[in-house]
Amino acid sequence: MPYALCFLLFMLGLYCAVVKKNMVKIVIGILIMEYAVNLFLVMLGFRVGGIAPIIDRAQYDPVIQQVAAGFVNNSVDPLPQALVLTSIVISLGSLALMISICIRTYEKYGTFDITQIRRLKG
Repeated sequence: MPYALCFLLFMLGLYCAVVKKNMVKIVIGILIMEYAVNLFLVMLGFRVGGIAPIIDRAQYDPVIQQVAAGFVNNSVDPLPQALVLTSIVISLGSLALMISICIRTYEKYGTFDITQIRRLKG
């Protein structure tokens, strides 16, 4: 069910990006799609009862190695979390680029409506 909600959130963002005529609403739709993908990636690494793996495995003590192995079996996967952090940084850069394009377009044409901008060729 949560994966279906991620898909629904992605479809909502896709609807905003494809159907809306306002450039700011298109940017918001793209951001919603990015957040849906980030949520999906975090949910892939989720494990019920899992905790973040933050201990260092001891190399010499077999008791600590046994405890560490049990801990790793119950911990969540940190790779999707690292991917999401990287994705957040990349989406921040793309958001800055999209907003700057919107601002420059508004300065030139005086509107955010893409249908009017298409008519103002030249």
